Amino acid sequence: MRNIKLVLEYDGTNYHGWQIQPNLPTVQETVEKSLTKLTKSPIQIIGAGRTDSGVHAEGQVANFYIDSEIPLVAFQKGLNAILPRDIVVCAVTEVPAEFHARFSATSRRYRYTILNRAYPAALFRQTSYLFPKAIDVSRTNDLCQILVGKQDFSSFQKMGSDRINPVCEIYEAHWWKKEPYIYFEIEADAFLRGMVRAITGTLLTLNSTFWKSTSCTKRTKCQDAERELRRILEAKNRGAAGVSVPAHGLSLIQVRYDCVGARIQSSPAAL
Repeated sequence: MRNIKLVLEYDGTNYHGWQIQPNLPTVQETVEKSLTKLTKSPIQIIGAGRTDSGVHAEGQVANFYIDSEIPLVAFQKGLNAILPRDIVVCAVTEVPAEFHARFSATSRRYRYTILNRAYPAALFRQTSYLFPKAIDVSRTNDLCQILVGKQDFSSFQKMGSDRINPVCEIYEAHWWKKEPYIYFEIEADAFLRGMVRAITGTLLTLNSTFWKSTSCTKRTKCQDAERELRRILEAKNRGAAGVSVPAHGLSLIQVRYDCVGARIQSSPAAL
């Protein structure tokens, strides 16, 4: 049996997330049906991240097993000819039998895109969230340092989640601006359900609460925001944090793997 790894890009607008759900269109189901049509045999795929309804991906990874000599290039070309236009196969590689898209991953990286102006966008309305209030990128990056490290993120976990262990390790979290957009990227060994959207919404709430303008001249305001974020983390209660931002601004951009001591990324260029 061959183990085939896919790197996928998709617009999640028309899908109820990655994972198969009864009577609802999902990315996993759509890819599996296309693979079955291409190979003439039923195929089940494993995804690296279970993106929620409306969430996008630039570097989702999946793998599947198949007893076939179909060339790798034929998988990519064939799938892209069958799949709907909002799902694309960026790369195909053959990997060791023990590779598992989800459990072999060492980290995942998400990006949240914010349109920071007074009026909406026509062209990128499905992949960015309109937030007209001022955002102090520098001060927010200072706050992000409180999130970095291994800790309990229960306060940012969606209610009703079935995950038992709420401890994750955030490796990096930072904001940057490229007019008229502001981006938030975060990488961790794992994420709780709804965690990125809850963190993003909470940081935006702290911006609105403690920094009424783009400048923060009083150190006390910054100290108050830091204390509030620490209080939210220590509460270990979703009700202590801010409201989650909408799903359509979020994208899974990269999944990383360690293979024989060398890091293999999910981006097509790295393959």
